[in-house]
Amino acid sequence: MRTRMVTMALILVAVGSLAVGYCQGLPDMRIRKKLIECGWDTPDTAMLRQHLAAVEQAPYDGIRIKATGKTVEGELARLTFAFGPEEWDRESFQQALDDLKACNWQRMTDNFLATGANPGSVDWFDDEGWAQITEHMRIAAWIAREGGLRGIIFDPESYSEYHQWMYTEQPGRDQHSFEEYYDKARERGREVMGAICEEYPQITVFTFFANIVNATAAKRADPRTVLKGLSYGLYTPFIDGWLDALPPTATLIDGCERAYHFNDVDDFLNAAQFIRSDAQTLVSPENRAKYRAQVQVGFGIYLDAHANPPGSKYYIDPGDQTPTQRLARNITSALRVCDEYVWTWGEKWHWWPCKRWPENDKPWELALPGITDALNWARDPQGYGLRRVAEMERAGTLVELARNGDFGSETAATPDGGQDDWKQEGAPAGWSTWQAGASEGIFAWDREVGAIAPGSARMTGVSDGCFIQVYDVQPGERYFVRAVARQQGRGWPQIRVRWQTPEGQWTLQELDPILTPEPSHDEWKTIAGVVTVPEGVGKLVILLGVKSQASEEDIVWFDDVSLVKLQ
Repeated sequence: MRTRMVTMALILVAVGSLAVGYCQGLPDMRIRKKLIECGWDTPDTAMLRQHLAAVEQAPYDGIRIKATGKTVEGELARLTFAFGPEEWDRESFQQALDDLKACNWQRMTDNFLATGANPGSVDWFDDEGWAQITEHMRIAAWIAREGGLRGIIFDPESYSEYHQWMYTEQPGRDQHSFEEYYDKARERGREVMGAICEEYPQITVFTFFANIVNATAAKRADPRTVLKGLSYGLYTPFIDGWLDALPPTATLIDGCERAYHFNDVDDFLNAAQFIRSDAQTLVSPENRAKYRAQVQVGFGIYLDAHANPPGSKYYIDPGDQTPTQRLARNITSALRVCDEYVWTWGEKWHWWPCKRWPENDKPWELALPGITDALNWARDPQGYGLRRVAEMERAGTLVELARNGDFGSETAATPDGGQDDWKQEGAPAGWSTWQAGASEGIFAWDREVGAIAPGSARMTGVSDGCFIQVYDVQPGERYFVRAVARQQGRGWPQIRVRWQTPEGQWTLQELDPILTPEPSHDEWKTIAGVVTVPEGVGKLVILLGVKSQASEEDIVWFDDVSLVKLQ
């Protein structure tokens, strides 16, 4: 009998298949969710160029990047302070662009240039001042496009005494009504976005928050009656102006910074519902179709809230989990609910060398032990799980749980479960079978055919059926599941993972993972995935199944089944 062990070669094949998701001529149709790093350790372009390798070790799909240049008077010009009246020297930003072009990215694919609405010192009716702001944002779009970035991240928060988004703070409020300011803010938004998209038509404009900040004004017959008194009341018409100028090729993201306090999947679901639906009442009717088509839901996660002590203004109660586990759960929920992006904000600790703490090493792993693995798991459970299996095999710590998974033995422990319609006749040792009442196929142990060595499970003429094996598990545990399948004729091979209560009753069918062969031109195709045991579950059931076989000419073989606990 062969040693029941996942070979390194097969693991690496599975990693490559799931990570790339396609082979020549076979497109990957999945929407990949991504995690973006932001915070006080945001690098500038010079630091990024110097420490790119260290940056790409962080468990993210992309980062926020700062860029600076000079004003025409030779003063420092920061894109995070783009909303000022100074005239900038566009050519002075060439060094920042050169830094970005010199970065040979190996892993991070979705990177954004940092911009901000500070100092916010320009009056809405100041045409010359807003012409400079518009040019500043045009420069940002130019750097993002030429530097190979996905787009810009826009922070609308006011960090100065002057709150430009609040009508009651406007110096001209005695000369202009709120309605006049509202119309002017929309005009300025249209000018700014027009310049951005003229420079970079395919840009993604990622805001830390958009109309979610003015949720209290939604669903009113005239939202302006409420917006007039809100701190960000003029931000809503500014966004409407963005939509006026947004071409079909561009994307706008409401990053929902409010999610800093979220601690349950329902929090994310409710916020997403508002952004996708109720927030449309804050948008002009002529822009609502564009809003539905081009505005995405994102979420912000405040890392410090998971490391702060109880009683802090920002504190996430981990309940019966560790803070790192709760962080992973919340990021997983956010990634599940968002359209594409989740971003994190961190302040007291850092991921890479940081100018803010040059004398003090304060990595996030010290604040939240295991955070790197937790974030890698949340953003890419399949890839992370497969890499962990490969690491365990190299270290000699891999424990194989599948019984007779290589179908090379005449004896093996039989599955428990006790279902009356499960049969052992014809099944390989350690396995049972099931097929639907109308199916009259044949299950067999094929001693001659195998992926690596003789021995496989064979199904012939099965219109709906499976080989079955059951395992005792605990909620929250994570498992790597894998097999290879070979097909002749018709039929759809798959692995379905089902759940039972500790008493053996079927449960949570809507959470059944269904794994299908990864696209490849190989004879034996890999079926692999990573699953997490839901609450209330006590048994994991592997079903090696096939559907739609019609005759004895239709055959599917399964081999090299693997189940590995990842925790």
